[in-house]
Amino acid sequence: MKKMILTVVAMMSFTLGFADNGAEKNTETEAFWAMRNVKNYDMTCDMRRLAVKLDLTENQMDAVEVIQEIFNSDMQNAATARGFERRAMLREAVKKDAHQMKRVLNDKQFETYMMLLGTTLRNRGL
Repeated sequence: MKKMILTVVAMMSFTLGFADNGAEKNTETEAFWAMRNVKNYDMTCDMRRLAVKLDLTENQMDAVEVIQEIFNSDMQNAATARGFERRAMLREAVKKDAHQMKRVLNDKQFETYMMLLGTTLRNRGL
């Protein structure tokens, strides 16, 4: 009987030891993915290249720069959210950005911008 109890205690000790090591790895893995995820939500871009690609005027360039700063801020807020809230914030940020860009850009420029934005979001896994 004494051997049986000692065996059970030893097995529980080993099990707890393995469970503890797994928990540490899990938090390290979560931290890695969280940092990677935040980088994916950084939507800063080279305004000169965007202006050339979209053929923007001076006034449009100023407006697009402000809209991009707001969009980047919204995306950073979405990066810190969890689960379904993150998805909702992402959709809302993209929808708001598209609405504001539609007011500033003409149809051809807007079509090109949406193609670039969609490709960027797909490439980043968002």
